[in-house]
Amino acid sequence: MANRKSAGPFRQVSTDDSTVVSLRPLDRPSLMSLLRLRNDTAMPLYQQIDEQIHALILSGALPMGSVLPAERQLAENLGVSRVTIQRAYAALRQRNLLASQGRKGFLVRARPHQVHPGMDRLKGFTEEMRELGKVPSSRIVERALVEDRSISSIFGLPSTAPLLKLTRIRYGDEVAMSREVAWYNLKAVPELAEGDLTGSVYAFLAEQTGARLVSCDQTIEATLPTAEECRIFDFDEPSPCLLIKRHSFTDTRVMIEYVEGLFRGDMYSYRLTLRT
Repeated sequence: MANRKSAGPFRQVSTDDSTVVSLRPLDRPSLMSLLRLRNDTAMPLYQQIDEQIHALILSGALPMGSVLPAERQLAENLGVSRVTIQRAYAALRQRNLLASQGRKGFLVRARPHQVHPGMDRLKGFTEEMRELGKVPSSRIVERALVEDRSISSIFGLPSTAPLLKLTRIRYGDEVAMSREVAWYNLKAVPELAEGDLTGSVYAFLAEQTGARLVSCDQTIEATLPTAEECRIFDFDEPSPCLLIKRHSFTDTRVMIEYVEGLFRGDMYSYRLTLRT
């Protein structure tokens, strides 16, 4: 039996290449009927549309696969300018909630489940993912013995001190979660130069060298990913990320590790507990 096109302003499509399921307007209310624009607030119209569509996606009212109207169509139906719709859709695309379908409109993307790691103690990525119920894995994209004047100064070492540079893509349940560039103090732990680092570096340090990392100084900054990092995270366009810089020490305050990790902002929400 032939598939019918929906007469409504959006339709539900499955991710199965063999089927397309169209919903009639009676099956689901139209997007226009779900939006309420107000003129008694200082909030710009594009932001009202952005926030309301965002809420509809998060609530499931607009599930994955829903096709939103093209910019011109939605602008005409709401009685606003096309620029207003462009700005609202651009904000949603930046958060990776929508994917452009050209003249057909915009497709609601699958939103990855956020993880909420605590920051109450020092732990590596592998341990963190296991605590969150995810299967951790890594892909090493660069491993090299280097001399780097600026990085050596962070460790308080001479400019010619040998360092191990390790660049990895870190995955949770096979989803790219972060891209990490780390440097290790080979003067303190020379075993790292030839060690098996396909798993947890922290576990290798503890088991093979006896060097346990017990404290760290850490900063978190907001940033945008590069074109290559967008490709790694499967972003259509740059989306806000968290840049975490960590200095890790042994119990005698010997600095072993300096790492700069870029974590995707749509999947990470850090949790802090503060007490008086």
